This record gives sequence, C-alpha cells and structure tokens, in this order.
Amino acid sequence: MSTFKAFRIHQEGKEVRAGYEQLVLDDLTEGEVVVRVEWSGINYKDVLAATGKGRILRQSPLNGGIDLSGTVAESRDPGFRPGDEVLVCGCGLSETADGGYSEYARVKAGCLVPLPEGMTTREAMAIGTAGFTAAMAVVRMQENRQSPDMGPIVVTGATGGVGCLAIDMLASSGYEVVAFTGKKEQHAFLSELGASDFIDRHSIEMGEKPLERASWGGAVDNAGGNTLAWLTRTVKPWGNIASIGLVDDFRLNTTVMPFILRGVSILGINSIEMSSDYRALVWSRVGSDLKPRHLDRIVTREVGFDDLTDTFAGYLSGNNTGRTVVKIQN
Repeated sequence: MSTFKAFRIHQEGKEVRAGYEQLVLDDLTEGEVVVRVEWSGINYKDVLAATGKGRILRQSPLNGGIDLSGTVAESRDPGFRPGDEVLVCGCGLSETADGGYSEYARVKAGCLVPLPEGMTTREAMAIGTAGFTAAMAVVRMQENRQSPDMGPIVVTGATGGVGCLAIDMLASSGYEVVAFTGKKEQHAFLSELGASDFIDRHSIEMGEKPLERASWGGAVDNAGGNTLAWLTRTVKPWGNIASIGLVDDFRLNTTVMPFILRGVSILGINSIEMSSDYRALVWSRVGSDLKPRHLDRIVTREVGFDDLTDTFAGYLSGNNTGRTVVKIQN
C-alpha cells in the first residue's frame, strides 16, 4: 500500500475539525499488527468525537471509529498472521489510538480478537462495541448469579444499539425483558427482538422514597441519572443493574438503602479496559449462546465510507434506531 483514505479528527483546544485525508502507515499510532479494515460501525461516542459535541479524543489527531473488523495485512506478533480475520472493539480506538474509519489500521496485538467461528466480518461490526457491551452486561450479571426466575429485566435506552442487542441476548437466554422507551412507534420492533412489556419513560412515576416497590429482577441501564436512581429503588433483592451509559445524566442521587437492605448490585460495564482473556471470553459468548438472533432487524442501515458523515445528525437528534454498519473497503 502507498496511501489510503481515513476519516481523521483534529482537536485543537475547543475546536474540532474532521474530514477525509490521505495517510501512510507511518501516520498511524503504534501497533504490532496492520489490519486491512473491511467494516466499522457507528456508535454515539463516534458521533460525539467527530462532531466535537463531546471530548472523546485524548490525543490529536486520530482517526475516528471505536470498532473495526477486517483481515491482517502485516504482523510483528506471532499470534497473528496475514490473512487472519480479526476484530477490535473499544480498547482505546479513537481515544488514544487511531480507529476504524480508515482503510488500514495499526493495532496493538493485545486489542485484537480472532473472528469467532461462524461469524463474518460484517456481522462482527453489526454487533460491534454496542453488542460487545451488551454481552458484557449479560455475562457480568450472570457471574453475579442473575437468573430468569428472579423476575423481568428492564432495558433502558431500548431502541439504541446497546438496548436492542441487550434485549435480543437476554430474551434468547430465557429472561423476560421489559423495554424502557419513549418511542411508542417502536414497540412492534422491540417485540420482534424479544421485549414482552414496555415502560413509557415520559409518563412513569418514579417516586421519591428511598425504596419503592420491588418490581424488577435486574436492569441494563443506558441512561444514568434519575433513571438509574429509580432502578436502584425498584429492583428486587439480590438483583443486578448493569450500568452502561449516561444519556440522562452522569450524576447518581440515591441512598445506600437498596444496597444494604435488598443486596442490589450496580455492575459497572467498561468495554475499554480489561484483560485480553476476559475480552476473548465475552466474544466467545457473543459467537455462541449470546449471538443475536435478529441482526438483520437490528442493523437498520448500511452506508459506504464516503457517506459516513451523513448519518451523524440522526444520532445527535435521538432519531436513530438500531445499528449502522459502515463498509470501509469497496
């Protein structure tokens, strides 16, 4: 290869400038493995980084895109050989290292995961960081003894990528799933994924007591703020809440009562910092019992690399549903 195209983000003080550029390998951050990128995806974090609506980059400039999948082109690590199909999700891409919005990426070997058997590189990005995060939530809840007989699991932010995939994975694992959403027009879509009931986030009365009626076996929460506080007050004894996002607020106003009187656990889900062994374990579950059954419905859009920026407005306005995959190589 000589030069290749990348979507590069420059963060200069409070100003962010982003667009397509021609790069060479020496422009990329360090790594032992060069990947010919075939697919990436769009996450809310990607949109914040590319538009400057959130300070995601910790160094500048960097290529955007927190996930990628493709084929190894060059490798200085004995664990990977040219031609191997691989994926990377999280692991600091587009924060401290160049990301997947590039025809080639140079990646640290410890971040690479061999493509699970029976999964295509497109499917890997249909699942992406959103699905990996949802799977980690399910795995951690199960490690903390969450079981279907404890009661229904509430999934907030149900129409987003993480929410859709969490509903699919939980339902296929035998859990009753309640979708927490303000989008009534999406109820049929969420039912197809496995949701059996709905909570209208615009009309629910959350109460103000330290403990409310215990109604839910557990929760996967993308909201934070008042929603997460309400969940702590309404989850049944020994239930788990997987805390993933903060679209409502990063603050949490609650008491210790749910934790010391009901044994409720909040499990923080961090898809970036973890051992390579645990990363591989979660992906092995994604490739087997947690593999989403409705990826064809969850992927609501496929775009070419040149059309990447046309999708950002829908994410910022909250009008996006499901997952968008980006075809990097023609």
